[in-house]
Amino acid sequence: MSNAETHVSKMDVPEAQVPETRVPESRVPPTGDQASFGQLLGELTEDLSRLMRQELELAKAEIRQEATKAGKAAGMLGGAGFAGYMTAVLLSLALMFGLGSLMALGWAALIVAALWAVVGFVLFSIGRARLRKVSPKPERTIETLKEDAEWARHPTK
Repeated sequence: MSNAETHVSKMDVPEAQVPETRVPESRVPPTGDQASFGQLLGELTEDLSRLMRQELELAKAEIRQEATKAGKAAGMLGGAGFAGYMTAVLLSLALMFGLGSLMALGWAALIVAALWAVVGFVLFSIGRARLRKVSPKPERTIETLKEDAEWARHPTK
């Protein structure tokens, strides 16, 4: 047989038969039946450290997501306030002068102001409802931390 015929690539071998890559020295179990206490402690510390870094990353991602929601809601409230202000100014003047031809200008201005107060209240209510939906607490992180604590108490379950 030639080298080409005897050579078998990893692609031709089922995944279960592919030899594993070399394990770092720190992860090689001792040749005896049980690992030493120092090795077990080292692995435990390394695993806990990795777990804490992952939990921190999850918390950051959740907080970032909630901050984005809060920013959008605040932007909507700000935009609604500015649009309400501009609309109130321009339409108030037009409506006030239109009503001023039917009644006293002071009464016309009061009616227009009451109309825009209702519009402003509606916009404020919608924005406030959206802001209440924002959760500052990272729910998934808290849940996984509880699971991690439970696992640490009973690692064999």
